[in-house]
Amino acid sequence: MFTVARLGITGALRRSLTNTNCIESMISTVRVVTGRVKNWQDGDMKKRWIATGMIEAQRSFRRVRGHTHMTALTALITATINPVAHDNYAQAVA
Repeated sequence: MFTVARLGITGALRRSLTNTNCIESMISTVRVVTGRVKNWQDGDMKKRWIATGMIEAQRSFRRVRGHTHMTALTALITATINPVAHDNYAQAVA
């Protein structure tokens, strides 16, 4: 959330990416699904049930508002992570 604010993302994309409701909703769905298990066998069983809960939560996911600006976001992230390579690329293209 702080990265999105620091990068200067605005509008609907910022509202979507700085909101934790989708993560909290997924965690809640996983809790409901895994709460049905009474006897945990091993770690692999836990992973399978958690994956099942995430697949179940996926049904309620919606499209990210402002998704049309994702290309600009990826360009900003790339420029922030590796500014030298980004500048060299711009010089090479010019």
